[in-house]
Amino acid sequence: MSDLLQVTDLVKIYGRRDAATRALDGVSLSLAAGEYVGIMGASGSGKTTLLNCISTIDRPTSGSIQVDGQELTKLRGKELTRFRRERLGFIFQDCNLLDTLTAFENIALALSIVGTPAGQIKSRVEEMAALLGITECLQKYPYQMSGGQQQRCAAARAMVTHPALVLADEPTGALDSKSARMLLERLEVLNRERGATILMVTHDAFTASCCRRVVFLRDGQIFKELRRGEGEDRRAFFQTIIRVVTQLGGEMEDVL
Repeated sequence: MSDLLQVTDLVKIYGRRDAATRALDGVSLSLAAGEYVGIMGASGSGKTTLLNCISTIDRPTSGSIQVDGQELTKLRGKELTRFRRERLGFIFQDCNLLDTLTAFENIALALSIVGTPAGQIKSRVEEMAALLGITECLQKYPYQMSGGQQQRCAAARAMVTHPALVLADEPTGALDSKSARMLLERLEVLNRERGATILMVTHDAFTASCCRRVVFLRDGQIFKELRRGEGEDRRAFFQTIIRVVTQLGGEMEDVL
């Protein structure tokens, strides 16, 4: 697999002089097309800053971010807007669904924005809804759905345009355990069967165990990286993740 995402020597500094905080300190990371990678770390480790820089929500102080060979740090204006719209998918802890639209309309809106022919929208929305197990919710408004259904609707909206890279920020953070498991199972299906490339920030070791690789950040730098072995089940990978959490000690008590 070729590298889809290439982050090189990324530095992000907030503030100036004596009050400066180095949130990222020379992070280098790559994702191959079709990978499912988790980012973990204690609060303040830099994981959300890293995701924000990759998503172009924030701009790094220095370093390079490339997606399919395109340098993101140089994008401006309409070119940046087009890249976000066409190449990235976002899943946030808060679903950010539009309350006045049904699930179908929320998902379809993403297709309309990128100029999908009207005749293709219905079938593509229904196909993605089926993959995420929310077919029965398509005519419901967000307030009529459970938190888990809303989050799967948000995931469908993020993935229906077939973006190059899906960025998920604590997608299970506001869900109960059953809803979280259902969402994670569906994300795994999309990764395995559709080749979706997913980069997910999470505090939760169980959530991270669904990934094929987990990168740990500490003080703005990569501390350790784990890969899930061929044939290694999720429970075994979870235990490996917990051992790294234990290594980090009290810094990551919030993931347990």
